[in-house]
Amino acid sequence: MNKSLSIILRVCVGLLVLDWSAGVQAAAPKPRARDLGVPFTGKPGPWNAITDVPGVEVGEVTLISGAGKHQRGIGPVRTGVTAILPRGKSAPTDAVFAGWFTLNGNGEMTGTTWVDESGLMFGPVMITNTESVGVVRDAVIGWSLERYRVDLSDTWQLPVVAETSDDWLNDMDGFHVKPEHAFTALDTAKSGPVAEGNVGGGTGMICYEFKGGTGTASRTVADESGPYVVGVLVQSNFGRREQLTIAGVPVGQEISYDKAYEASTRPHHGNDTGSIIVVVATNAPFLPHQLKRLARRAAMGIARTGGTASNSSGEIFIAFSTANSGAGSATGVPALKMIPNDRMTPFFQATAEATEEAIVNALVAAETMTGVDDRRVIALPHDRLVALLAKYNRLAAH
Repeated sequence: MNKSLSIILRVCVGLLVLDWSAGVQAAAPKPRARDLGVPFTGKPGPWNAITDVPGVEVGEVTLISGAGKHQRGIGPVRTGVTAILPRGKSAPTDAVFAGWFTLNGNGEMTGTTWVDESGLMFGPVMITNTESVGVVRDAVIGWSLERYRVDLSDTWQLPVVAETSDDWLNDMDGFHVKPEHAFTALDTAKSGPVAEGNVGGGTGMICYEFKGGTGTASRTVADESGPYVVGVLVQSNFGRREQLTIAGVPVGQEISYDKAYEASTRPHHGNDTGSIIVVVATNAPFLPHQLKRLARRAAMGIARTGGTASNSSGEIFIAFSTANSGAGSATGVPALKMIPNDRMTPFFQATAEATEEAIVNALVAAETMTGVDDRRVIALPHDRLVALLAKYNRLAAH
């Protein structure tokens, strides 16, 4: 296939994705956790999403097809890919400072050894299913070379691609995520509200044995140098039902029926279930060692919902700052800025709060899904959640 035809096909796919997104947006908006009266601390940005950080864009491609008996390479398919572009599509060679952290390491996030070594991240963060990390990684390189071939013609790349496993609902070993899906997620990335639940890389994910997936939230932070935003996006695929806690309410213990893995005899769906990927973005001027500190605080948000980082789970977090443009320049001496460590505590709190809310948003947005071999995972029932919040005197006024 020649390059011109390839571009035309991807544009057509992108238009289909945009048309589908427009149809979703035209429908009545889904309630989010705050709309149901879940009380959260902290003040969110206008979209309560990672895209509240200026310049950050998110694209998602969702793949759903087939039903019934599992046939490898055919389906059922319940998967996708999510793209997070720190500076959008306009500044591919302007690296961002970044830091990453793993709470439990049974998972993958490529490119992180160079993030550790250099303190910089070039290009997007991608999230997909476990078996599609390679194809998405290669697609990012191809997309970058094609879109920015003048700037990147002599540049090697180590893309950051993370994963969680959707094999309970998806034909994960069928390799249904293709390069064109990653291209479309990147090409259609935008600012503004972010779709949550059964979308993008989170399409087939399970959280606390309810349907999980993609979630996002943000917090505004006041500092003496100016107002800033911390935004979080999660791909949430962890936890046992009895652990789930929302606003201090033991929701998982109260809603004990229809657990996703209740009848499973598969070893890795025993007491150990995971994982979660957390992407933290901010426009506050932090250096790499500070961003690693910020990334660690995502663990606090997970713990607030009941997570404990089991032996077989992968809790892997990355944080980046869109400040300090030009930090990756090979010429001159960049004039860098940083907020002192002594003023980081409010940003730690914002990260924990936004991570907690992003997980609950993923649960609230997700819808009941039936996948491989007719396995059915129920959504968190909104009416029961509201009733439990009221029962425990935790229901916030709308």
